[in-house]
Amino acid sequence: MTIKIAVCGASGRMGKALIEAVSASEEAELTAAVDRPESTLIGADAGELAGIGKLNVALSGDLASVIDQFDVLIDFSAPAATLSNAALCAEHGKGLVIGTTGFTDEQKKALEQRANDTALCIAANYSTGVNLCLKLLDTAARVLGDDVDVEIYEAHHRHKVDAPSGTALRMGEVVAQALGRDLGKTAVYGREGQTGARDRDTIGFATVRGGDVVGDHTVMFMADGERVEITHKASSRQSFARGAVRAALWLSERQSGLFDMQDVLDLH
Repeated sequence: MTIKIAVCGASGRMGKALIEAVSASEEAELTAAVDRPESTLIGADAGELAGIGKLNVALSGDLASVIDQFDVLIDFSAPAATLSNAALCAEHGKGLVIGTTGFTDEQKKALEQRANDTALCIAANYSTGVNLCLKLLDTAARVLGDDVDVEIYEAHHRHKVDAPSGTALRMGEVVAQALGRDLGKTAVYGREGQTGARDRDTIGFATVRGGDVVGDHTVMFMADGERVEITHKASSRQSFARGAVRAALWLSERQSGLFDMQDVLDLH
């Protein structure tokens, strides 16, 4: 059975990678592509936008107009758009894979409530390698405990609009949970001037933006005399896109519920 997939944010860098990944899958078919209604690209062929040849799927500016054309929506757009799309998908029983980042706590709660009516997969990163790293981070934090200082470094391209990255924040959440800490109280997102000695409970974040970096993340567990570093470096968005398609195929078999990529990969 072929799963019909729609891509939201289709004209963006990630959207184009998703179109390519869906087209390369033997189990999935791209049947709809959606972008901002004001986009000058509305009506263009999604395959030609992605540089893979004509797919006979026209870019739409309105998700509601194509709601009957797909089984699962993959959404890597913006928080407000994703919230609106989630409401529509829940109303029509469409699965939704969400890679959008930058949600407020209130938006996250509103989004998660849609899982009562349809199946949602929400992840900060859909790369198999990153999700393996999340599992390793949990193990490292539990083994090393409070004897280490934890710092998280991330770098992305100049066009990324949120910081720290959703992946870096998720890494921080995993470590904090393993250590029994509240990330909201212990996170430090920047240091300048006379900051005083470091508090052992702190989880620090360092953000770099520049060039065309797809995504680098390193978590450092630093003790006296040694340190452990867990690093993931992405050189292509296809690693994220393939993971999102894998999640969509997995989600198509679920009627409702809230899931993440750890569920998809059976890493819990």
